[in-house]
Amino acid sequence: MDIPIILTGTLAGSALLLPALDIAIGTKTNRTFSAYFTSFVMAISLALVLLSATSVIPLSESAAPRLLQNDFMGLVFAIIVLSVSLMVSLSSIDYMRDEPNTSIYYSLLLFTSLGMILLSFAADLLMVFVAWELMGIPTFILVGYRKKDPNSNEAAVKFFLLGALSTGVLLYGISILFGLTGSTNLATVAAELSTLDASMMPMLAFGVILAIAGLGLKLSIVPFHMWIPDAYEGAPTTVSTLLSAGTKKAGFVAAIRILAVAFPLLKLDLTMALAVIALATMTLGNLAALTQKSMTRLLAYSSIAQAGYMMIGLAVLPSNLGLTGLLYHSFNHALMQGVAFLAAAMISSRFSKASLEPYEGLSRSMPLTSFSLTIALLGLAGMPPLSGFWSKFILFTAAVDGNLTWLAFAGLLNSALSLGYYGLIVKRMYVDEPLSTQKVHEPVGFALLLLAASMVVIITGIYPAPIYDLTQKAVLAFAP
Repeated sequence: MDIPIILTGTLAGSALLLPALDIAIGTKTNRTFSAYFTSFVMAISLALVLLSATSVIPLSESAAPRLLQNDFMGLVFAIIVLSVSLMVSLSSIDYMRDEPNTSIYYSLLLFTSLGMILLSFAADLLMVFVAWELMGIPTFILVGYRKKDPNSNEAAVKFFLLGALSTGVLLYGISILFGLTGSTNLATVAAELSTLDASMMPMLAFGVILAIAGLGLKLSIVPFHMWIPDAYEGAPTTVSTLLSAGTKKAGFVAAIRILAVAFPLLKLDLTMALAVIALATMTLGNLAALTQKSMTRLLAYSSIAQAGYMMIGLAVLPSNLGLTGLLYHSFNHALMQGVAFLAAAMISSRFSKASLEPYEGLSRSMPLTSFSLTIALLGLAGMPPLSGFWSKFILFTAAVDGNLTWLAFAGLLNSALSLGYYGLIVKRMYVDEPLSTQKVHEPVGFALLLLAASMVVIITGIYPAPIYDLTQKAVLAFAP
């Protein structure tokens, strides 16, 4: 089955259909329909990808093989981004219930998902760029979705300006690579690089650096992280979930495609540069998170720190173990970060506050949400036996095997440091006295979604073999 083409038609057609239905049947009738229709489309798309990943439906060559590579690496990232999109869509049924223009909201969500899917399977630098824009432009609008909120407007403008800059930088890097190799197809670029004249190496290094810098915005790595706290705080929290747990993973698959496919024969060692970026990213993210008084900003800086851990997988390329750890942690982080942000969305909507104050004694008034949030936070910290422990363990082991023991030790120290703020939230929920003992309503659908995702974190931590085997299979089948 040609998964990229099928998903492109499904998601694009659905995204275009929703605004048309809004005009045809009216906003009031379409409000609920858009939410359930989008969730249904996401669920069907995810089911198709899962069936292909488990070999129930065999993969076939893409109809556009020079643009889209229908491979197992793409399937794994498609599972990740569609899972996040489905979580966001389902949680938005309650969270966005009273917001205007919901058909546009869900249409933009579908377009963003389409961009992430195309990035997962991209086999050409121009397809990477087109998918990057298809993913990025709708998120600019989603961040500023609450147009009467000054914070949302400010966040959207900052995000747009930095996004436009990163797009220009990425395109400049792609143009240099095209000029050096005469092609934008990744396989052809890789072949041409093997015969590149030594005098062109400085220009190649410049092109690679520009490509990494362009991708850095979505990866949220230092020094391209400045937009994240403001954007996550100003956007609807469901959109923050999409940015943190979804688009970041699409950025990483683009980085993997470019660094591992196009540059295996580079006579330029990027290991130390990427290792230093990983160290700076995880350390700055954790230190900044320790000082936050807003839950959304705390999770935003936590997301930056997690990007630092994932950068270890890129720093040790072409290590299969490092790439396996990167894929494994991408899956775990998407799930845990998604639960954390969605729990924060429910809490902020019930208390109309984004500060840490409502978390005091929260386990008494919102027990299901508190439990799910606790599991997510401890998983992000890498506490056993939750799934986050295993993916971090693999990444740190890969760093040691790649003669970057100091980076593994730094990652271990940063994980311990992160317990300072993760543990603070858990302590507030379960130890501190509540502001009020009155029970707070937890929407059934929302709570079930959080509990289901939390159970996946627990089960895959106790029995990690299926997810590990899936990511390892993707790495072994990856054809540079």
